[in-house]
Amino acid sequence: MGTSRLPVLTESANVTTSTVERLFKIIIVGDATVGKTSFVQRYVNDIFRKDYKGTVGVDFAMKVLWKSEKEVIKLQLWDIAGQERFTWMTRVYYRDAQGCIVMFDLNKRSTFHSAMKWKKDVDAKCQLPDGSTLPAILLGNKCDLPIRDVNQDEIEYAYKKGNYIGWTEVSAKEGLMVDDCMKFLVDAMLGREVGKVSVLEDQKIDGEQDKVDISKKAKKKKGCCK
Repeated sequence: MGTSRLPVLTESANVTTSTVERLFKIIIVGDATVGKTSFVQRYVNDIFRKDYKGTVGVDFAMKVLWKSEKEVIKLQLWDIAGQERFTWMTRVYYRDAQGCIVMFDLNKRSTFHSAMKWKKDVDAKCQLPDGSTLPAILLGNKCDLPIRDVNQDEIEYAYKKGNYIGWTEVSAKEGLMVDDCMKFLVDAMLGREVGKVSVLEDQKIDGEQDKVDISKKAKKKKGCCK
């Protein structure tokens, strides 16, 4: 996966048409303070704040993407708390998920080791209808900081051992690779034909919604999602 173009569509507002809607549930796991909430807020609202409080239990966010004029994709993002006292609830939070993000802090080695445990937990508790594991990407957050506690060779090894579909370094603060890695994951879920599909007849589409065109293919780029 590499740099992708995600232009905002400019069709007129309030278009009435029959629309195919696909709903995907994506779970985001990792230790507390790795930046999961910041990542979600950057992706959904394109904002970053330093004063986020730790997630209690689980938080939800929705992102609407437009693959074409007649096909809409809704991403339900589940930001799951990383504190140990909430791990007994993860089976409930994972239920019906179709995709997964496992996140760690590039500057905190302990969170990288924990990422392996999170992936095993997801694989043990959540599978697709055909019995396969969820398509999952491994993200090392805070790549904008100069100090690294985990190198890329180690991430590459964890990516292969953990059966991820890809990995990359991201910065929720700067927005680096946030849209790119999400497009990669969405494309993977579409390729596996997972997600709930419905047809909305004569659906009135609000032009003020966040419209993102994901129909363009990204060029390959070495050292990121593969």
